[in-house]
Amino acid sequence: AKMMKYLLFSPLGPEKFPTLTELTTNEICRVWASASRFIRRQLLQRRAVEIGVGTFAVVPARAKVGEDQVVPVERPVFQPCRFLKKFYNLKCAKTKIPDKTPVVHLDFEEIAAEIHFRREIVEQCIHETLLFFAGALRDDKEVEFSFK
Repeated sequence: AKMMKYLLFSPLGPEKFPTLTELTTNEICRVWASASRFIRRQLLQRRAVEIGVGTFAVVPARAKVGEDQVVPVERPVFQPCRFLKKFYNLKCAKTKIPDKTPVVHLDFEEIAAEIHFRREIVEQCIHETLLFFAGALRDDKEVEFSFK
């Protein structure tokens, strides 16, 4: 399975990040900004997006309005994959992504075209960032990932 490569038994050396070391911070941010826009477009079409370490989706929720009114709303969530949670012993809020939700993967071609990067660069950049993220989880480091 694809997510297995993010279950790390030992620390990663810099040789595992050839693309990240070549790219500037600005370029890495552009790749992820484009990936975020791709994810957002999918969520707006009620599709979930699996990115290797988990899945972004929109789930039904209820919002309280005023004193006693509750309105159904939808909220975006990120659900780390089961293996990752178990392996790194992560505590996460239980979120059930509705079964009927279609799941897609990142379209590296589309993400790359939007920012005029080569597809391989985008795919490697995302993969290495997720690897780096897994390394931080492994070493119990604080990680902050922000998606617009």
